[in-house]
Amino acid sequence: MLALPKLAAYGLQHVLAFYAGAVLVPILLASALHLSTGQLVHLINADLFTCGITSIIQSVGFWKVGVRLPLLQGVTFTAVSPIIAIGLAADGGTNGLLAIYGSVIVAGLFTLLMAPFFAKLLRFFPPVVTGSVILIIGIALLPVAANDIVDGQTTLALQDPVLLSNIGYAMGTLLMIVAFQRIFRGFLGTIAVLAGLVIGTLVAWALGGAHLGEVGSAGWVGYTTPFYFGVPTFSVTAIVSMIVVMVITAVETTGDVYATGEIVGKRIKRQDIAAALRADGLATTIGGILNSFPYTCFAENVGLVRLTQVKSRWVVATAGVIMIILGSLPKAAAIVAGIPHPVLGGAALAMFAAVAVVGIQTLGKVDFNDHRNVVIVGTSLGLALLVTAQPDVAQAVPSWAQIILGSGITLG
Repeated sequence: MLALPKLAAYGLQHVLAFYAGAVLVPILLASALHLSTGQLVHLINADLFTCGITSIIQSVGFWKVGVRLPLLQGVTFTAVSPIIAIGLAADGGTNGLLAIYGSVIVAGLFTLLMAPFFAKLLRFFPPVVTGSVILIIGIALLPVAANDIVDGQTTLALQDPVLLSNIGYAMGTLLMIVAFQRIFRGFLGTIAVLAGLVIGTLVAWALGGAHLGEVGSAGWVGYTTPFYFGVPTFSVTAIVSMIVVMVITAVETTGDVYATGEIVGKRIKRQDIAAALRADGLATTIGGILNSFPYTCFAENVGLVRLTQVKSRWVVATAGVIMIILGSLPKAAAIVAGIPHPVLGGAALAMFAAVAVVGIQTLGKVDFNDHRNVVIVGTSLGLALLVTAQPDVAQAVPSWAQIILGSGITLG
């Protein structure tokens, strides 16, 4: 095992790379359900706290739960539209949250019990399929990085000084990551992403692009308790929607496990997939109890493992401990939340691209003289890029089908 100072530094690097994605779902949900600021703060703290617990479960593992690889757990983006729809159907506010948590708990238990059956589909994942899935995950997530770089602006104007400064922060962060990896060897080279985030944030703060005003108003201690908002309610329609989300999430988790196995040099077997999916199911059940949402493995951190080549699962376990602390110390979480989105976008660009590279490496084992493999890769990549480049295409189908057809990862 690595020395404690290195574990702490590497773990913090994972947390910083992961933080923006981790809190995005609670923020979007709070806005849609018209929750108060206090409720949003509690959702974010509960999310971080649960992320920490579930990441330890996935990376360290116990019995047949947890894949024991350096995989971090976070709330799946696939769940955003369904949980908002469930919440609004229950009249929003606290009632909406209770309906969401009821469906999340049941869907988590379903995944926990069905994990061995999902794992039996492993024979349908030869290198041509796993390579395509991993490549698509990396490519389909690049728009997330792009959105961070432009800081959510939907209308982009040439020579807009704010846009230009955002691009400058992002490219500066990316340049620092590349420079650290190229110039330094050993420990400094492996914390390139952490260094890029810290330096990028300091530069943005010096130039007025980062604001830490929320730190002063944040409390020192805050923690979540089971069923904080009340006893969950259960709706058959909501439960079915959430189970569909978990089935889709199982595909994403399978791709992330394969990608991580490729990086660390471990051959992934059926029982590994089952263990990872059990951890997803248990994490999601815990999420519903602790006022959070459905969980999956985060591709950002798969890319980080690929970039840094730090392959210890104990690094991710340490990141889990850090997140538990952040989830209990709102003031500390506010400091991390002060990292500007363009800085995060620059780092995310490097990490998502690294995931795509793992997919390319996997496809390197495929015989492309066999025309069937060309068709499989070409079709899946084409479909994924279709909705990634033009998301409005999915608006042509019913809302229930958009859960599947609206994501480049699941469609591909």
